Amino acid sequence: MAIDLTPALRAEIENTLRCLTIDAVQRAGIGHVGAPMGLARPALELWDRHLSFDPSDPRWPLRDRFVLSNGHASMLLYGLLNLYGFDLPMSEIERFRQLGSRTPGHPEYGETPGVEMTTGPLGQGFAHGVGMALAGRVTAARYAGAEGGPGCHHVYGIVSDGDLMEGVSSEAGSFAGSHGLGNLIYLFDDNRITIDGATDLTFREDVPKRFEAQGWQVASVDGEDHGGLASALAAAREDTERPSLIVTRTTIGHGSPNFEGQSKAHGGPLGAEENRATKERLGWPVDSELLVPESVRAYMHERIEAKKAARQARDAEFEAWRAANTARATAFEAALERKLPPNLGEILCEGMEGVGSATRKHSAKVLDRLWDHVPNLIGGSADLAGSSAPPIIAKAGIVGPGAAADADPFAGGNLHFGVREHAMAAITNGIALDGTLIPYCGTFMIFSDYMRPAIRLAALMKVRSVFIFTHDSIFLGEDGPTHQPVEQLDSLRAVPNFPVFRPADGIETAMAYAWILECADGPAMLALTRQDLPVLERSAPFEAADVWRGGYIVRDSEGPPAVVLVATGSEVPLACAAADSLAGEGVAARVVSLPCLELFRQQTMEYQEAIVPDDGTPLVAVEAGLGESLRAVVGRKGLIYGMKGFGASAPWQDLAEHFGFTPEKLTKAVLDFVRS
Repeated sequence: MAIDLTPALRAEIENTLRCLTIDAVQRAGIGHVGAPMGLARPALELWDRHLSFDPSDPRWPLRDRFVLSNGHASMLLYGLLNLYGFDLPMSEIERFRQLGSRTPGHPEYGETPGVEMTTGPLGQGFAHGVGMALAGRVTAARYAGAEGGPGCHHVYGIVSDGDLMEGVSSEAGSFAGSHGLGNLIYLFDDNRITIDGATDLTFREDVPKRFEAQGWQVASVDGEDHGGLASALAAAREDTERPSLIVTRTTIGHGSPNFEGQSKAHGGPLGAEENRATKERLGWPVDSELLVPESVRAYMHERIEAKKAARQARDAEFEAWRAANTARATAFEAALERKLPPNLGEILCEGMEGVGSATRKHSAKVLDRLWDHVPNLIGGSADLAGSSAPPIIAKAGIVGPGAAADADPFAGGNLHFGVREHAMAAITNGIALDGTLIPYCGTFMIFSDYMRPAIRLAALMKVRSVFIFTHDSIFLGEDGPTHQPVEQLDSLRAVPNFPVFRPADGIETAMAYAWILECADGPAMLALTRQDLPVLERSAPFEAADVWRGGYIVRDSEGPPAVVLVATGSEVPLACAAADSLAGEGVAARVVSLPCLELFRQQTMEYQEAIVPDDGTPLVAVEAGLGESLRAVVGRKGLIYGMKGFGASAPWQDLAEHFGFTPEKLTKAVLDFVRS
């Protein structure tokens, strides 16, 4: 006989979540109690009666997704995962915030089963969830074609006032509304308290009107009214044309006699005395610690089995769909498995050798070719497709309002993100987290600064997002120093688990894409030129796969080199021209192309020293940026021939002359260095 969720049992489960939180935070001596205590009822309603998942298979592709955007409320999520049977035993909650535990201070993707993304930087969960919802809609349009297919799930989330204050949520909310993401449903934890006091210190906007203006369905409910919550969630699912925001009025620190409704409830333990007083007020055993009553476990056992049974029913629908749609099913499974042509590098390199052009144009050709061989691609730019950053792929169609009148608005592959770089990067990560599509996005490299929080999260989560940056140096020219990246290459190379490719020609560009798709275990980026480059002549032995080593010899001297010039991107041809001039001065130079510093440093020391010797040979790094990250290759005694400050507004040829990036000036600097 099924256990009925009576008001008393509901309250007992909610208080279990509250007391698990206050006990875990008390044990750790640090954490956030207020939001989990206030959100216990809305979260239970959502997880128990609306969210579709299978705790025995957290990566089940047909599951609903749940994002806790206010990641500081992590103990709420850990309590739910424990109660609903995920592989998060009480021993892990006992180790909350401790080294090596699966209960870190903020939820971390890949560390804890059931955590859909790393959250904590406010606004990012909100924006990533938009990407997850978009991926679901595109997956359904491309692959399902009929009832029972993939992509028909919902993305649910809890967001806070802090999330809504961060600008990225405005960008992402606008995108979600304009694209009609009716599978996206957020509960806004409207507790009206921030760390510094009441929200009206700084946050007085009319949130419902804001989201209505952005094209969302908006409802307002009392967070303690589970019936009202259920109705609002049902209405949100019924509206398939608009994302939904449910403004949920809660009380931070619910149940704490002296902290409830106050800013001091936000963070930190309640303290032993207030902990006892709170338990007494909630009718909880005051001397208990991390207690889950047997009645709660019994109910949860039934609900876990019900969730698994619902999964089996959904899988049966999917199998029926698969039998009736074999071609679509095969394509969907290939996308999930990230199947690629075995000779992808060869395909992408065809016709690229001996072609002088801007690497952004090489990139455009590669992307166009990829659409014929990697059909689960999706991507776009922040209103810069006309600058090939990246371009519109004509054969792929448009996603969203720009789709052809007779087309499914989610069946295309080109995304118009609008001028929303912050949200673009987060949405791209959200698409990658969904697990079906391979997303890319792009803009001018200077605007990577707007994208840095999401880039860092991509690297931290190891999601396969591809970031394509054009206009990669001062040589973008007349737009001037506001648009000319100088320090960006160095700072992006400093991000762990984030390979940075700066290719010198079409072959390096093609092989960079091939490596990213075939080998990357996380995100990666390309830095591409605006200006055309000369044909790169390689006189040393070369195979395209050498690009995957991160560095290789482009041209060499007959005997031991008197100097080694290490260059990246557009400066490789410059280094080759300087090597010719140096030869005329009796100085034998080796030229090394370094398309990816991280890959080069992963090679054996024997290989690295065969390319860039460590025997006292003078070493020079050439890059039209600060270039200090290349000191890892040329060492403390090496010469960094790069920028010393910001750029200027002028044609790129004039900038090359002014800042010394000409064969003559580079030759003189190298001669001075070698002869000093």
